[in-house]
Amino acid sequence: MPRRKYPWASLTDDELLEVRLKDLRVTVEETWLESCLDALYRELDQHDIRVRPHAWISSEWFSPENTPGIAIPFYLAHPRLMQLEKKMILEVEGGTWSECMRILRHECGHVVTHAYQLYRRRRWQQLFGPSSKRYPRYYRANPASRNHVQNLRLWYAQSHPDEDFAETFAVWLRPRSHWRTRYADWPALKKLEYVDELMDEIGGKRPTLTHREKVDPLGTLTQTLGDYYRKKRSLYLVDTPKTYDRDLRRLFSDDPRHHRREAASSFIRRNRASVRELVAKWTGEYQLTFDAVLDDMIQRCRELNLRAIGHERKLIMEFTVLLTAKTMHTLFGPSRRKWIAL
Repeated sequence: MPRRKYPWASLTDDELLEVRLKDLRVTVEETWLESCLDALYRELDQHDIRVRPHAWISSEWFSPENTPGIAIPFYLAHPRLMQLEKKMILEVEGGTWSECMRILRHECGHVVTHAYQLYRRRRWQQLFGPSSKRYPRYYRANPASRNHVQNLRLWYAQSHPDEDFAETFAVWLRPRSHWRTRYADWPALKKLEYVDELMDEIGGKRPTLTHREKVDPLGTLTQTLGDYYRKKRSLYLVDTPKTYDRDLRRLFSDDPRHHRREAASSFIRRNRASVRELVAKWTGEYQLTFDAVLDDMIQRCRELNLRAIGHERKLIMEFTVLLTAKTMHTLFGPSRRKWIAL
């Protein structure tokens, strides 16, 4: 389908950041998001689940409790906006087909919960907890827990009963997920089996929630892209530890004999993107979370006049471990990480 042309698409980044969200005027229609939604509907059809979530563009991913729909962030509706998101946040959440489908299935779990009022059921509450439980400002996940499935990053199912169900539904809905085998020895299997039974029960039934309201649609949002990203970036910032000296000196050298070797600060800058992406992949954290730690390490290496000595492959491996350890200590140590709701 032909893509609409927008005047702001040719603006520089600085100029684009001055544009208000409402003036972007992007829609789900005539974008790749339509095919993602069609795929979601086909998956629901396979189980005869009659609810059809409507979708609209807003500032973030979310599904309101008063309408069976899904809000999709604006940046996914145009390549230029995805490019800006990548620059400002270092990644594009939902920017690939597989990741977009993971999030859509999760949000669809919320839709199904409210459309059929599943949270009222006693068994639902016994397995997942009360939906009325207050959403926390912070949550501390247990990465080793087998009581929850794993779909979205940051062990999101552990944050709230509603999210636990939505994540379980997403795993159950995904075609060829082989959830019975994948979670065979996990306590979370009981939740998946319950979802399987529950979806079989509501299959073919008309949902009780059917009106198609749009909550916080893009056309009502007056903040600029600059304000949006200043707020969003602040969510990923953490109070990083400042005690890098001992670890950096163990990894790099301050011996004057090596003054002609590459500066450790340059070594980190050169490998920054690949190391950051690798650590984010295996920890589930957002890449932007690691940037503050990297900035501090680069600055400290410069102040200590450290040099990168030894085999580069080994240095990269050891630095990757150091970055992981320092950041994870911050996120899961005495301080608590920020809560980010979908």
